[in-house]
Amino acid sequence: MAVNLAAPPSFFLPFSPSSSTPLQIHHNSICALQTRIKFPFLGIPKYPVASLTCANASAASMAAVSAEKEELLPPLDVSEINRKSRKWVWKGYTISYLVYPEGSSDAAAAVNPPLLLVHGFGASIAHWRRNIPTLAQSHTVYAIDLLGFGASDKPAGFQYSMEVWAQLILDFLDEVVQRPTVLLGNSVGSLACVIAAAEPIVKSFFELIFSHDRIKSVPGARLVLFNCAGGMNNKAIVDDWRIKLLLPLLWLFDFLLKQKGIASYLFDRVRQRDNLRNVLLSVYGNKESVDEDLVEIIRKPALDEGALDAFVSIVTGPPGPNPIQLIPKITLPVLVLWGDEDPFTPIDGPVGKYFSTLPAQMPNVNLFLLEGVGHCPHDDRPDLVHEKLLPWLSDLPVS
Repeated sequence: MAVNLAAPPSFFLPFSPSSSTPLQIHHNSICALQTRIKFPFLGIPKYPVASLTCANASAASMAAVSAEKEELLPPLDVSEINRKSRKWVWKGYTISYLVYPEGSSDAAAAVNPPLLLVHGFGASIAHWRRNIPTLAQSHTVYAIDLLGFGASDKPAGFQYSMEVWAQLILDFLDEVVQRPTVLLGNSVGSLACVIAAAEPIVKSFFELIFSHDRIKSVPGARLVLFNCAGGMNNKAIVDDWRIKLLLPLLWLFDFLLKQKGIASYLFDRVRQRDNLRNVLLSVYGNKESVDEDLVEIIRKPALDEGALDAFVSIVTGPPGPNPIQLIPKITLPVLVLWGDEDPFTPIDGPVGKYFSTLPAQMPNVNLFLLEGVGHCPHDDRPDLVHEKLLPWLSDLPVS
C-alpha cells in the first residue's frame, strides 16, 4: 500500500467525538486510536450514557457561562510563570516548579494545607494558569513540571514510567513542601498522584501524610482528580474488547515509533501549531479556552532536545499501575471532577465507569460530572471546577 508522506499521517488527524453505537465500533475505534496516538491519554470511543446526573445540568447554568467567566480572576501570564519558576534537583535532574504567591504572609494560606498541582501529558505548570490565582487566595499553591515536560529536564534515552513520576511527587513533598498537602492532578498527573497516595511504603515526612493507620490525625492531606488516566498509554486498557481489536495496530505503532526516522517525522507533525490546535479543540468542550497561549504552552516544550525521546518512551513503555487496583487502598478524602465530553477517558469507558461507581462504594470519595467539559476540566471550564473545588477545600482541617 502506498503511503502519501506529503500529507499529515492519518494517525494525527483531529478526533471528532461522535454519538455512535457499538455497531460502528470499527470506525470509532480507529478514530480513538488516532487520537490516543497523538497524546496517549487512554480511553475508548465515546458512547451515549443512558443516565448520568451532571453537576451543572440545568440550562440556566449554561446560559450564565459568560457571567461566571467575568467573575474569575485573570489567569497568570505565562511569562510571569516562567519568570517566577524555581529549580529543584532530583536524582541529578533539574525539575521546574512554581510557588504562588511567593513569600505570602496571608493568614489563610499560612494555616490551610498547601496545594500541589500536577499536569497531564504534554502539559506543564502553565496549564494551571487559570486556577492558580483563585486557589492562591486561601492556599499556598505549588505546581510542578514532571520530568520530561515543561521546563524540567528531558534526558535522552530515559525510560519514563508512572512510578518514576509518583516517586518524584513523593520526594518533592518530602524535600520542598514539607507539610501535609492536597494533591491535584489531571489525566496522567492524576494517576501519578493516585500511585503516590496509595504507596504503602514511603519515607520520612510523606509517611506521616499517607500512612493508613495515622491518616485521621494528619490534617489537610487530600486528593483531587480531574479525568484520571487509566495508565501511561493505551496498553492500560488492553482488556477492553474494543482495544483488543486494535492490539496488532498498537504493536505495529510501537515498532514504528522505535524507528528514529519515523518517530522524528511523526513527532514533527504532532507539534505543528495547527495540528496541536485541532487536537485541543477536539478535547475541550469550551472552545474559547483553546487560545494561542494554550497552543504555545503545549508546543514550546515539545521543541526541546529530549522531547522526542520522552514522547516515544511514554507511548511505547509499560502503562504502569491501574487506578482500579489502587483507589481501594486510599483512605484520604478524594474529590473526582470529570468532564462528560472527554474523548480520551470517557465517563462510559472502563476507567470512567469505575470512578462513577466509587461514591456508592467508598464514603471518602465525592464525584461531580461536569456537563459540556472535556479532558482538562480545570482549564476547559475553571469556573465550574472552582464552584465544586473551593467548598470542598474549605472543609479541610487547618494545620
